[in-house]
Amino acid sequence: MKILVADDDPQIIRALTVTLRARGYDIVTAEDGAGALNQAIEHHPDLIMLDLGMPNLDGIDVIHGIRGWSTVPILVVSGRTGEADKVEALDAGADDYVTKPFSIDELLARIRALTRRVLTVEDAPLITFGTVTVDLVGKHIYHGSIDEPDTIRLTPTEWAILEVLLRSPGKLITRDALLTEVWGVHHTNDSGYLRVYIAQLRKKLEPVPAQPRYLITESGMGYRFNPDRIASERPAESQRPAQSGER
Repeated sequence: MKILVADDDPQIIRALTVTLRARGYDIVTAEDGAGALNQAIEHHPDLIMLDLGMPNLDGIDVIHGIRGWSTVPILVVSGRTGEADKVEALDAGADDYVTKPFSIDELLARIRALTRRVLTVEDAPLITFGTVTVDLVGKHIYHGSIDEPDTIRLTPTEWAILEVLLRSPGKLITRDALLTEVWGVHHTNDSGYLRVYIAQLRKKLEPVPAQPRYLITESGMGYRFNPDRIASERPAESQRPAQSGER
């Protein structure tokens, strides 16, 4: 597996190169934003580790540039610890965010999690529920038939949430698990933020957003994607007693 490490600190590049090569990864490096884009285009890495504060081209601009043509997982490794910086990077299309200084064990765990996610998504067929078809590999989603599709636009964060739910049809995904997967371990208390995104997904994907059939809230616990075979067997969410005031 090939990893692109992009950072303007030569010591970090050297340390990560030694550590990751010792664990069997093939490493290419870049010391500025423009170099990161060029290396990504030339080498097509399986994962990109990216600092935000690089010369020539900021990390956010690099993410936007890569997302214009690739869905490769992007792990931001940055000294910027502010919540606004993390949200900006994730909304731009990053898949995970680690702050400096970091634990090597945690970093390796994040890499393994992202690479497992890639293998799962790439093996997934088209997923259809109701009139909606989702292509997780091609990052396309539409209403209607393939011959006459009506494209639905999702933000990178909406895509990330939807992918987590669709990968486990019928299974409860706890709020903490969903927040950790999409925003990282430091955002497990941001359930209000998560509810906003779930509401936006329902507006775009549910036949009747106020009576969700596929993206279900399990009150006090989390969320569940109900495929057609399950949705047809259970009452709509709005028909069940609400608990904890959660929607």
